Amino acid sequence: MQYTYYGHSCFSVVINGKHLLFDPFITYNELAKEIDITSIKADYILVSHGHADHIADCISIANRTGAKVITNWEIHEWLNKNGVANTHPMNTGGSWDFGDFRVRCTVAQHSSGLPDGSYGGNPMGFIVYSDAGNFYYAGDTALTLDMQLIPRWAKLNFAVLPIGDNFTMNASDALACAEMIQCQQVIGVHYDTFGFIKIDHQAAQDLFSYGGKKLHLVAIGESITI
Repeated sequence: MQYTYYGHSCFSVVINGKHLLFDPFITYNELAKEIDITSIKADYILVSHGHADHIADCISIANRTGAKVITNWEIHEWLNKNGVANTHPMNTGGSWDFGDFRVRCTVAQHSSGLPDGSYGGNPMGFIVYSDAGNFYYAGDTALTLDMQLIPRWAKLNFAVLPIGDNFTMNASDALACAEMIQCQQVIGVHYDTFGFIKIDHQAAQDLFSYGGKKLHLVAIGESITI
């Protein structure tokens, strides 16, 4: 699977020729100023929760590409009211087969309010299953014992985990998460964008290495095959 990082918690994964874009927040991210959002491909957009730093570019990209937006019920309704009709509502614990891949929504311990101040519903993570492999995106979350359930549901090729601390898990908790979900390959997100979440890259990678796991810190605009 090809993973491309667009900064903060925004990334895409290509599965069976379909581009899955997660938590689009690019235009307002100073670190991602070299990214041209009009060039980003999306067949599906998965939104974990309603905070602006995960949804700010969702409407514009969805309208340009016609991508189907997969998210919780409240965000689905908010998008519909804001001109995005191609949505698929889900909620924690639910799953759905989209043909080229299947999604299961997982618990995320966080908050969720939409940019206009309205209620954003339950924050979520996603397990994505396909014949190319499976991966877990935790969304914004604290470390939680619910993560111990994930190996019951999927054998993971990789996981995308927040590591920036302050609002979410830090690298140490992300390593504990990787152990719970039995995953060797982790891609870090939700770090460096703001002063609150700046990290020591080498220290985070060393921590994972000592723990017998690999932490990938992908440069903004870079793609890797994983």
